[in-house]
Amino acid sequence: MKDLRDHFLSHIRKSAGNIALPLRIRFWDGHEYDFASDIRVVMEFRSATFLGRLLTGSTLDVLGEGYVEGDLGLEGRYQDILAVAEGLGEAFPQPRKGLIRFFGRGKHSRSSDARNIRYHYDVSNDFYRLWLDRNMVYSCAYFHTGREDIDTAQEQKLDHICRKLHLQPGEKLLDIGCGWGGLLSWAARHYDIQGVGVTLSEMQYAFARERMEAEGLADRIEIRLQDYRDIPERDHFDKVTSVGMFEHVGRSQLPGYFSVIQRVLREGGWVLNHGITASQQDDELGHHSGSGFIDKYVFPDGEIPHLWRVVHAMAGQNLEVLDVENLRPHYAQTLIHWVRRLEARKEEALRLVGPKSYRIWAIYMAGCAHAFWRNWSCLHQVLAIKQAGEALTARPWERRYQYGGGKDYLPAELDWGDI
Repeated sequence: MKDLRDHFLSHIRKSAGNIALPLRIRFWDGHEYDFASDIRVVMEFRSATFLGRLLTGSTLDVLGEGYVEGDLGLEGRYQDILAVAEGLGEAFPQPRKGLIRFFGRGKHSRSSDARNIRYHYDVSNDFYRLWLDRNMVYSCAYFHTGREDIDTAQEQKLDHICRKLHLQPGEKLLDIGCGWGGLLSWAARHYDIQGVGVTLSEMQYAFARERMEAEGLADRIEIRLQDYRDIPERDHFDKVTSVGMFEHVGRSQLPGYFSVIQRVLREGGWVLNHGITASQQDDELGHHSGSGFIDKYVFPDGEIPHLWRVVHAMAGQNLEVLDVENLRPHYAQTLIHWVRRLEARKEEALRLVGPKSYRIWAIYMAGCAHAFWRNWSCLHQVLAIKQAGEALTARPWERRYQYGGGKDYLPAELDWGDI
């Protein structure tokens, strides 16, 4: 056991070079080793078996799994823990071919997609309510200054989407993957639309239906427990939104996904697709360490494409791209808000989902904030119009309509605080 420990320490000292990791490692036998004088992170390796996995596996995956399963104890702020974990990952580089998946590559049948969606979203409505905003929006918020609270930033996002789509009173809006109904509620109350929302999550479905009843919108907003492939309408909707959903679709399914959107839209109708994208083209087939953890514990069979693939699949279905916006820093800031809020209500979360699920969600969201900050992942909104003929469909001449005369702001630095 001592030889294994000495081999591990020697390898890190040799590989890290002049990098002073602010790390103390506490081994299962009580032995401690400091890599710097300024210690901000303590990792407790609770067994030699865990150390063996760390020496041979994908570092961030093994660290994440060890933390969730209780083989690894962690002390320190999440931003420091993640920076140290990245440093350890550089000391134990894995071959590129070993990092083939960002998320899994499943068959994406109706039954498997429904099962995977329910695994992620049917944790507990009360659990999500602890750390989401007052509108229960589980997707990237939209910041003007970076200093807004999450309630304000999510309402700015909802309104930004409605403005981008140029929603008009009486229009029919389809929201694919409608979550808890936040976007449809906002669009109905502020833009006077008629709407349909579809979800595969039974808990979201029940919540959204009750919400529309409570808000007096049930006669204008229909919520369905339905796979997007089973939406029956044709040439029916004026506008379509898909927010934080197409990561579940699968890269091979994107042409079919956008063909459904093309089918349900009337000629000249608009679609806004909002979702996580790979930051590099080759990240579709290989990504940074940590992908196995997400696939196992968080998003089974999820996949993210590069932006080029999204635009290509849209164009193949006569969806003409009008506008593309990268919200990468917005998602990093959103995730920081979520982690802070979850940490602030830790005891309630533990009662609702237990310590293992709590650790999964805390390290997952903190890790994703780090990934967006480091440009390992992006978030793109792509706005397109169904344009089958040669005639130019009416549209605004410029982007000013999206912002309503709002002020221009300089971006703020990301503020992790003390999480």
